Amino acid sequence: MNEILRVGNRTITADELIPLLASYQMLPQLRRELIIDEAIASVDCTREEINAAKQQFLAERQLKSEAELKAWMEYQGLSTNQLEAITLRKLKVEKFKQITWGKKLESYFFQSKSRLDKVIYSLLRTQDIGIAQELYFRIQDKEQTFAEVARQYSQGPEAQTGGLVGPVELSQLHPAMAQILMNSQPGQVVPPNRIGEWFVIVQLEKFVTAQLDDAMKMRLLNELFENWMNEQQKQMMLSANSVDDSSSFSKSA
Repeated sequence: MNEILRVGNRTITADELIPLLASYQMLPQLRRELIIDEAIASVDCTREEINAAKQQFLAERQLKSEAELKAWMEYQGLSTNQLEAITLRKLKVEKFKQITWGKKLESYFFQSKSRLDKVIYSLLRTQDIGIAQELYFRIQDKEQTFAEVARQYSQGPEAQTGGLVGPVELSQLHPAMAQILMNSQPGQVVPPNRIGEWFVIVQLEKFVTAQLDDAMKMRLLNELFENWMNEQQKQMMLSANSVDDSSSFSKSA
């Protein structure tokens, strides 16, 4: 029996490890990490980059002294070499993202911009079309402000904010709502529209154009990386299924 891990009174053998990972639904994560290891194998890092990555790693975990670091490593079951490997691996992953997609960020940003733009808008919803029409005319005739009517009559959580919602990305909205707002001008009150179970009155307050700043670059890099990762995992599963099918054919032949 090949013992590889002891947890409390339980001994885990090599033969038990893969079934355990599968039962705990951890195999997809293992596959993911193996794909990453292969992808970053050729990425080189300078000593300055490695030192900076170590300092960032410690800061993110708020490890401010050697004693805190030692206690954390013991809890994680890590040796000094393993800690250095983890730090270096994270650095390599970030460099891999930059090397692979850094020059494509601007074009990807403009392709994605329509879903990244944000809106701030006022919303009033009710399930009664008659009430919706009446409230719309009150707002249009300036008998009451949108905020006053929303606080009093809106049947969603936006009533607590006088109907004000956002900023929220257009991609996060119901497609019909996003279309209404994209076709609106700031301050324009749109007549009641049916969206799902609701009749909604909407007023665009502000259109917030997405900017390719550092935070957006990081987000898009991570998005491209995850898209690539999903594709790699799909290909891995297809290859595994192909091998299984070939094996089954060989046995039956």
